[in-house]
Amino acid sequence: MRYGPPPAPGELDPAERMSVDELRALQLDRLRWSVRHAYENVPRYREKFDRHGVHPDDLKEPGDLAAFPFTTKQDLRESYPFGMFAVPRERVARIHASSGTTGKPTVVGYTQADLDVWAEVMARSIRAAGGRPGDLVHVAYGYGLFTGGLGAHYGAERLGCTVVPVSGGMTPRQVQLITDFRPRVIMVTPSYLLALLDEFEAQGLDPRASSLEIGVFGAEPWTEEMRKEIEERFGLHAVDIYGLSEVMGPGVAQECVESKDGLHVWEDHFYPETVDPFTGQVTDGAGELVFTSLTKQALPIIRYRTRDLTRLLPGTARPAFRRMEKVTGRTDDMIILRGVNLFPTQIEELILRVPGLSPHFQVELTRPARLDVLTVRVEARPGFEARDQAAETLRRAVKDHVGVSVEVAVTDPETLERSMGKLKRLIDKRDN
Repeated sequence: MRYGPPPAPGELDPAERMSVDELRALQLDRLRWSVRHAYENVPRYREKFDRHGVHPDDLKEPGDLAAFPFTTKQDLRESYPFGMFAVPRERVARIHASSGTTGKPTVVGYTQADLDVWAEVMARSIRAAGGRPGDLVHVAYGYGLFTGGLGAHYGAERLGCTVVPVSGGMTPRQVQLITDFRPRVIMVTPSYLLALLDEFEAQGLDPRASSLEIGVFGAEPWTEEMRKEIEERFGLHAVDIYGLSEVMGPGVAQECVESKDGLHVWEDHFYPETVDPFTGQVTDGAGELVFTSLTKQALPIIRYRTRDLTRLLPGTARPAFRRMEKVTGRTDDMIILRGVNLFPTQIEELILRVPGLSPHFQVELTRPARLDVLTVRVEARPGFEARDQAAETLRRAVKDHVGVSVEVAVTDPETLERSMGKLKRLIDKRDN
């Protein structure tokens, strides 16, 4: 696998070349602006700040941010559709929104300046992943109200790449286009890349012989074992990208291909904290990720609780920018099974260690009697017959590593739902 040399210093944004002290000074100026902008222009923020007894003038240093109230998805839902906007709707150049499958969608808006910043951080992210001007970029994230497709699209164009805006779906055609157009970079959810891998092999094509050298994967948690699986089967560099629509979209943080040691947070635009997910108290670096936007005009976001669990670490490939570890799970994806906390990513990690089992799996929660039962449904790899043995191996691994007993059902290949976007790993069939 090859990705070319790391960017030369002259190729980096000026912000990427700042010292830690320069970055912290910039952050403080931008924090003060963002908090005041939210207070003066969003009635909900003014009411929340006043109720908590804080004022923008209280922000003397970044640590003072801990006294300010959190923003949650509920704030955005209760302000639906445009109540959290800090500029007149006429100044909003674009609107994105969540699917709203669990309630009203969360609506986010962007001024033209916001869109310019988004394109800049996405271009920075693609370059950090190993992309270069002139590359052909196959964008298989969904387009539309979901931020993935358009975020990747405009970032790649800003970098000077050629974009193939395929979106999700039409999997056989995607394989044909990859084969015919020969893109160097693909941007897609990791679960959908697995579907593309299967389609390559179904068509009798060797994925390792494709033109793809770099895959930029985001929108859902994935593990180091998944990285190894993708890199070995596709012969490309698999790097992580992070973002969420409420904060901006993809491009909030990016893994650098030369280090692959966590995602550097672009802290000149997004200020990270970690808090205890139960108490909300600021932690030393591990816990639930919280973001404050530093430059957003249309939808400033102050201390937004992402529900993503990770750890903040010092920068490496971009020394001034802190890294976040791969997201290990979300507080709202956490399964409490007979008193044990469990995440689908833990199951994925163990599945990929069992020969004969594929990465295609789902976990199903039921309550047939008084106790919850978790069943892991996982596909066998084509031609694999020792399914009972593999199921028992996985059952023991979950018991040994997680400390809880689960049921395992090994199914035929291509029997579980394939994802064209974010994959739903957990199916909850309990009667609540």
